[in-house]
Amino acid sequence: MEYREKLIHGRLIRRYKRFLADVKLDDGRTVTAHCTNSGSMKSCLEEDAEVYLTPVDDPKRRTKFTWEMIRINDGWVGINTGVPNKLAYEALVSNSIFSLRGYTTVRREVKFGNSRIDLFAENDREKCFIEVKNVTLKEGRFARFPDARTERGLKHLNELMEIRRQGMRAVMLYVVQRTDVEIFGPAWDIDPAYSKTLLQAFENGVEVIPVMAHVSPEKIEFGRVLPFDLGK
Repeated sequence: MEYREKLIHGRLIRRYKRFLADVKLDDGRTVTAHCTNSGSMKSCLEEDAEVYLTPVDDPKRRTKFTWEMIRINDGWVGINTGVPNKLAYEALVSNSIFSLRGYTTVRREVKFGNSRIDLFAENDREKCFIEVKNVTLKEGRFARFPDARTERGLKHLNELMEIRRQGMRAVMLYVVQRTDVEIFGPAWDIDPAYSKTLLQAFENGVEVIPVMAHVSPEKIEFGRVLPFDLGK
């Protein structure tokens, strides 16, 4: 995924009210940017860290910038939660994730039960539902999800298990938007209910695919699939 226009560089002053961040731009202005990430953003918040924003030309929007990434541990961490779905869609269409190749139809936001699953793919052999989550939390060498309790995420896991029971392929795709980690696992200490259900879903045939994303101010692209450990 390439950015259509040049991003705007600044430094983080603070993030507050979950969806707002004050940033000092290189020209000296202080602006307020929209933060799409509703989680705690634990391990990817640092005062005065470099950040990049996209400008937004929408008269209906109060904030004229969207926060895209922050520099942590000498690398960029993507915090825009809208990016993983775009990356995943592009990857399925271009057959760039080995374990998710070979689909002739790919659609977004397909309803199943009481939820909308992020992606639906099919070919003449199978149907596959894929739920996508953004991962930014780092604990040691682990990337972990979630960074705050998520009832919505729990609901999606239950829907994926039902999809699998009905004989279709069900995939939980975690997009890790940082490269300073080696392995993926659930955040048991933050959301034990989600973590327990993820383990249950995996044991019942839901596939877990954590993919590392390489984040830069020019583009974001998928890298390698990470190993995972779903235990405590």
